[in-house]
Amino acid sequence: MNVSKIVVFRTGDEEYGMPIEHVISIEKLEDINVIPNMPYYMKGVVKVRGELIPVLDTYQIFYNQDITVDHDVKLIVIQSDEALVALIVKEAKEIIDIQESQLKKLTVGVFQATKYFPAVASLEKRLILIIDPNLLLSSLEKFEIVKEEIMSHQ
Repeated sequence: MNVSKIVVFRTGDEEYGMPIEHVISIEKLEDINVIPNMPYYMKGVVKVRGELIPVLDTYQIFYNQDITVDHDVKLIVIQSDEALVALIVKEAKEIIDIQESQLKKLTVGVFQATKYFPAVASLEKRLILIIDPNLLLSSLEKFEIVKEEIMSHQ
């Protein structure tokens, strides 16, 4: 039986999980340097370990809303096949083991628009939407512009 580790975080009232092999670090939300004319979901860039990393707002991506920043807000730095990015999340909660038997594929038609949620972890008293970071970034409108802009500033 396969066991996967996921980093669990909250955005809005929902819990999401990112496979731990894609998570580089969890950082405090510090000053974000704004870059004009970027897509609505990009808040700017931060410097982490000497690298400029685009900051993407999960509230904008998932709910079309701005996040209310407080002491719980964190940045989860993730690595996809395409890029290194930081996701703004409400709180990074924990790292948990997920058994393969706890993962349920999402086959509901409404999820065709959000293919970056390939499964949901069905635990005893909670559901955690699993995110595929490669599908998430490739689904974002104009993400190629973001990558090019960041590369031009390094």
